[in-house]
Amino acid sequence: MIKFDYRGVKADIIGDIHGLNIEEEFNNYKDKISEIITDLNQRKNNPDQWLQWMNLGYNEETAWYVKEYASMVEGRFENLLILGIGGSALGGLAMTEALLKPYWNFLTPEQRENYPRIFFLDNIDPDSVSGLLDILDLKKTLVNVITKSGSTVETMAQYMILKDRLEQELGDDYRKNIVATTDKQTGILRQLADQEGYKTFVIPDDVGGRFSVFSAVGLLPLALVGINIDEVIQGIKDMDLLLKNTDIYNNIAAQNALIHYLLNTKKGKNISVMMPYSSRLNYIPDWYIHLWAESLGKEIDNDGNIVNVGQTPLKAIGATDQYSQMQLYNEGPNDKIINFIKVAEFDNNLEIPNIFEYTGIGYLGGKTVNNLLDAEADSTKVTLSNNSRPTVTITLPKIDGYHIAQLLYMLEIQTAIAGELYNINTFNQEGVEQAKNYTYALMGRAGYEESASEIQDKMLMV
Repeated sequence: MIKFDYRGVKADIIGDIHGLNIEEEFNNYKDKISEIITDLNQRKNNPDQWLQWMNLGYNEETAWYVKEYASMVEGRFENLLILGIGGSALGGLAMTEALLKPYWNFLTPEQRENYPRIFFLDNIDPDSVSGLLDILDLKKTLVNVITKSGSTVETMAQYMILKDRLEQELGDDYRKNIVATTDKQTGILRQLADQEGYKTFVIPDDVGGRFSVFSAVGLLPLALVGINIDEVIQGIKDMDLLLKNTDIYNNIAAQNALIHYLLNTKKGKNISVMMPYSSRLNYIPDWYIHLWAESLGKEIDNDGNIVNVGQTPLKAIGATDQYSQMQLYNEGPNDKIINFIKVAEFDNNLEIPNIFEYTGIGYLGGKTVNNLLDAEADSTKVTLSNNSRPTVTITLPKIDGYHIAQLLYMLEIQTAIAGELYNINTFNQEGVEQAKNYTYALMGRAGYEESASEIQDKMLMV
C-alpha cells in the first residue's frame, strides 16, 4: 500500500512557530474525524449528497461494459481523441501519462501492441486544435466526447468541429468513430447521442466532474489504450477499505486533511504544493489542483457565514523545479506545505557509467539515476525542514494501476474530509458558474440576453 510520512510537519522537527504538535492535534480532533468519516460513509448512498464517487470502485456493471467495448474496437483505430475539459480530461490524462509507456504516442504500433495513440483536447486554442486535427487521420481516430451536462461550451464546440469533419470524410459511417460519455437521461449530448446513434457511457448521478475519474470518464480511455482497469478498481477497493477506518491514527487521508486544515487555519500555510519525483506523475498535480481548488475554495460556509477559505494548490516537479521554485520555497514567505510524492521502485534501474573517474564528476560513476533522484528528494526535504518549512511525503511502492488508483482515491477522500473540517459545501462550484453564464451570453445563447448586456457594460470598465 502507499505510505504517508508526516514527520516534516512536526513541531519538534521544524519548530513550534510553523510546526504542529501532531499527537496533541490528532487527539484533539479524533472524535471529529471519526464523526466525519462515519457521516460521509452513511451519506454516500443518499441522493443529492454528491458522494456517489465513493461507490465507483464497486460499479462492476460499468467496468464490464467498458471492457466489452474496448474489446470490440481493439485494433480498429490508430488514435484515440478525448474531448473534455476540467474533470472530463484531467483524470484520464493523469492516469494514462502515469501508466502508459513513456513517450507512448511516439512508439510504433508494435511497441504499443496495436493500441491507439491518445490525445486530449482540453482547451479551445484555435492553433493547437487546428494543428492536432491537421496531423490526425480522422478515419482512423476514435473520438470520445465527455460532458455530463452536454452544454459545456468548450467541449461541444470541439465536438461540432469533429462531427462535421468526420461526416465529410466518412459519410454516415462517421458514427462508428464517436463514443459519448454523458448523463444517463438528460442534457444536449444525451439527446444528440440518441438521435445520432452513438455508443454511450454514463456519468452517474451525484458524481461531480472533479470526482469522476473512476467512472467511465476515466476508465474508458484507460481500457481503450490497454490499461488493466481491473487492477485500478482493486486499488480503489483496497484503499476504500482502509479509509473507512474512523481512527485518525490509521487513516492517512484523514491525517493529511487535518494537517492541511490546521496548517492553513493556525499557521498561515495558504498554499499546498504537490511535488512528485517522477516524470510519469507530471499530470497528477494538475488533477490535484482542480480537485483541491474547486472543492475547497469557497466564499460561504454551511452556516451562511462569509469565510473565503481554501488553500491555493500549486504544481512542482522534482528534480526539475528544484532549479526554478525551491529558492522561493526555502527563503520566501513561509506560507506553504509541500506534498512530496516518491516512488520506491521504478520500472528501470539506470546506471551511470563509471567514466571520468579522475574528474569532479567521477563520484557519480557506478551509481544509478534512481539513487540520484532519491538523493534529490531527500536533500530537498531536509533543506526545507532546516528552514522550518512543513512537508509531508507520500510514497508509492511502484507506478502501476493499483497504486495510482490508491493515490487518487486517497486524495479524493482527503478533500472530502477537509471540506467537512472547513464546514463548507465541498461539491458545489458557484465561483465557476458566473463565468460560464457570461460565456454563454457573449456567444449568443438564448435566454442569456440580460447577462450579455451586463457583461458588455462591465467589460468597458475592466
